[in-house]
Amino acid sequence: MGYTYDSVAGSDAAYHMSTYTRRPVLFVKGRGMRLFDDDGSEYLDFVSGIGAVNLGHAHPAVADAVSCQMSRLVHVSNLYHVENRAQLAEELSRLLGGEWRAFFCNSGAEACEGAIKLARRWGRKNKGERAVRIVTAERSFHGRTMATLAATGQPSKQEMFAPLPHGFSHVPLNDEAALAAELDDTVCAVMLEVVQGEGGVHPCDADYLRAVRRLCDQRGALLVFDEVQTGFWRTGKHAFAYQSREVLPDVVTLAKALANGLPAGAVMARGEASRAFESGDHGSTFGGGPVICAAALATIGALRAERLGENAAAAGARLRAGLQRLASDTDLITEVRGAGLMLAAQLGKPCAAEITAAALERGLVLNNIGTEIIRFLPPLMCGPGEIDTLLSVLSDILVEAGGSS
Repeated sequence: MGYTYDSVAGSDAAYHMSTYTRRPVLFVKGRGMRLFDDDGSEYLDFVSGIGAVNLGHAHPAVADAVSCQMSRLVHVSNLYHVENRAQLAEELSRLLGGEWRAFFCNSGAEACEGAIKLARRWGRKNKGERAVRIVTAERSFHGRTMATLAATGQPSKQEMFAPLPHGFSHVPLNDEAALAAELDDTVCAVMLEVVQGEGGVHPCDADYLRAVRRLCDQRGALLVFDEVQTGFWRTGKHAFAYQSREVLPDVVTLAKALANGLPAGAVMARGEASRAFESGDHGSTFGGGPVICAAALATIGALRAERLGENAAAAGARLRAGLQRLASDTDLITEVRGAGLMLAAQLGKPCAAEITAAALERGLVLNNIGTEIIRFLPPLMCGPGEIDTLLSVLSDILVEAGGSS
């Protein structure tokens, strides 16, 4: 049956918990960069399911892979060998470079939770019972389970859920001295986003990451990179953001774009970290199922074949330059930051929500982080025409919001 915005919004209000403030639109179809609502209106999508639909909407390679596997076998659980899973683990290992082993789950939060457990298991094995503490960055975001919330460096997201699990501390990003002061013999891992996503799109400096790697080696701690939002060519020509910094982690967490919008996550580990878990230490009923793995293999294959990492770099440069022009023209944008097609515009006053609402009315799907940051996460096949349309419409909106022209 067909649904309308009015019927769905009413059901949402009546039967869903109020964990999201939803925008007043019901999308019913997508293709590439475009979304269509229940009235047939067209939108350019610069959010891509919060960075999850890197290939664009309704990509035929993914749809065909899912349909074929769904018609044959959907689920048997991890008690047995599963078709497509070993192939996906091998493919991810090649993308990361070297020899990696995978644990598959269903989301970014689960991947980070798994990495936390893996790091503590490794710490106890290699450093002793006290080596269970994990250091993360201020403003970081690693998920909304209790452990990943404790790892998240945002007090505003934690206050209502205290007491949180202990064993986490947070240091300023890109501050080598602050990190060095935290790394005692109780620390089993440092966990960082190479580019912070939900915290406002703040990149790690390359020199800082090299210092973090050196400190982890000196102090005997694992280095964990959370690539949930930055992975799969989101930040440019490399499959993962850390690869542009030439720093090799011990553990990498993946999700979001892994299966182009289907629920998929992975913990990838190398060396001693990859052997820390023993049978029964961790598990997932649905993680690494045949349908999801088929979708992920198709996603990676299409991203590579269509050279979307190269496009992300070129399109990201065009978008960044355009946003910087808007910053000069309107004086409302105070900073543009990020990498590839993961960019943010910092505003000089708290009007981000109003700007994204106005954009939606004009056919642009944008995302605000808090009140002063607009985030851009379009599908990686984003082209010059879509970027120029965005910049033209956004220019008008910024002027209306109080920026000088």
